[in-house]
Amino acid sequence: MPAMPLRPTRFALAAAAAVAVLAGCSTVDGYTHSFANAITPYKVEVVQGNFVSKEQVAALKPGMSRDEVRNVLGTPLVVSLFRGERWDYVFTLKRQGVPPQKRHLTVFFQGDRMERVEGDPMPSEAEFVATIDAKRNLGGKVPRLEATEAELQAFQAKNPPAPAPQPAPAAPATPKTYPPLESATR
Repeated sequence: MPAMPLRPTRFALAAAAAVAVLAGCSTVDGYTHSFANAITPYKVEVVQGNFVSKEQVAALKPGMSRDEVRNVLGTPLVVSLFRGERWDYVFTLKRQGVPPQKRHLTVFFQGDRMERVEGDPMPSEAEFVATIDAKRNLGGKVPRLEATEAELQAFQAKNPPAPAPQPAPAAPATPKTYPPLESATR
């Protein structure tokens, strides 16, 4: 099949598109603007591992059993077959608009008893929640969580209470009989 030459309209359309793309790249006051800078791709949230708080680390005491440590910190993210005497707790958080967080905690055992803990300084639960919720900045203001008496009365006026459910009808006095599952004669 012979190749079809480009029609003038297709050629003009392709040339116009190329000019439009190149026109999008320009320098204004020393800043480079382009279509590529205007489009931002979606970045997937990555939350991996176990979050370990400062309070949880404080609850660990040398001599605790593996089960006790697991009850405090949860199941470790990494347990090596070749190094059974250590558990690694790794936590990674990557969200758009929030600086990435990566924390690591290693718990060392001697036999079945915890010997020591090493790792990054861990935030308290309140500090961690504050870093996660940085997008929803309330400007230091805590929203009011109580309604005034007038607001409650206005709400009740708009939403009257539902009628109480009627009791179910009483079951018949005679029990139902069902046919036998198998025939009596075999």
